[in-house]
Amino acid sequence: MKSLLVDSREKMTRQVYITHIAAFLPNEPVGNDAMESVLGQIGNRPSRARKLILRSNQIQSRYYAIDPETGKTTHSNAEMTAEAVRQLGKQGCNINSIELLACGTTLPDQLMPNHALMVHGELGIPPCEAIATAGICLSGVMSLKYGYLSILAGQTKNCVATGSENASAIMRGSNFSEETLSQAELLTKPAEIAFEKDFLRWMLSDGAGAVWLSDTPNNAGNSLRIDWIFQRSYAGKLDTCMYAGAEKDEDGSLKGWREYLPQEWLEQSIFAIKQDVKLLNDKIIEYTVTKPLQELMTQGRLDPREIGWFLPHYSSCFFRDKVHKGMQVAEFDIPQEKWFTNLSSKGNTGSASIYIILEELFNSGRLKKGETILCYIPESGRFSTAFMHLTVV
Repeated sequence: MKSLLVDSREKMTRQVYITHIAAFLPNEPVGNDAMESVLGQIGNRPSRARKLILRSNQIQSRYYAIDPETGKTTHSNAEMTAEAVRQLGKQGCNINSIELLACGTTLPDQLMPNHALMVHGELGIPPCEAIATAGICLSGVMSLKYGYLSILAGQTKNCVATGSENASAIMRGSNFSEETLSQAELLTKPAEIAFEKDFLRWMLSDGAGAVWLSDTPNNAGNSLRIDWIFQRSYAGKLDTCMYAGAEKDEDGSLKGWREYLPQEWLEQSIFAIKQDVKLLNDKIIEYTVTKPLQELMTQGRLDPREIGWFLPHYSSCFFRDKVHKGMQVAEFDIPQEKWFTNLSSKGNTGSASIYIILEELFNSGRLKKGETILCYIPESGRFSTAFMHLTVV
């Protein structure tokens, strides 16, 4: 009985800390004027939507795992993730002592094995627990939450959690050649892809991030104590908004890739990432900002006056003021001078974005002990969201 009481007290006092953060961005940054030449033009004319979308999202540079000279892939998703983990090793972490490897991504390199196992194989480190989390933008923070809960429960003493994306692999112009050729042959519409597919070609890019989680803080330098990680799904309320490997029917349901013939996969670009832009604009703020913040406020878990830094992962600067307005509706106003993002210089890297944002701030020397950080990670796939509260120690 005595040992059980001691174990219970240990669990009540156990804390989890982010002690190191690393990011890996492949190759050199790609400016707006070079994007289409790197990704490849679709059809016989440049995209008509590109300039409009870039003007809206205000991204100035991003990174692609593509050789701009040859157009060939330079890194797989697993390779980029492994590189981010190796960066932790260069910061002093012993990656051979990893007890848990938790990896989140939107699009792994293959259907199976899972992404974490492929990353483990790339690293070649000793046996450890490995878990992959599925999803879109939330997959990265959910891998982090898995590691957080594992350490909190006393199952492990450390964890490396990652978020990574290699979106360019399915955004290349050559991937759409069969679709545009089929359109031209049918003479039913011009040889260009639909806006919901072209839209995301100018929004998404590649990158990976990794954090070292530990049951003890750094001996020297700052650590980030994880206070809590909150996630909510609103899939029971709304239709699918962002998807790949499927087509959306008029009733809002998805018809998955297995229901199509292989030739249709090419002719209809079934595996392209698609976005229902109208649904996104109508619902993203209400269901990923206002409603969850109202719930957190009702629970007494947040006070906007106590937040030192707000780290939002929004896909486009188009949403910056809209996010702020949604926060004000929830009576949770954080002045924008407390916001930190690197979207314009690092691009929208999906599940890796919050890691890449955190890495830049954490290693900037700007954080002070006692400051609190609130991270906001929305996902438009079928509308879900996460908030993570950290304290600098």
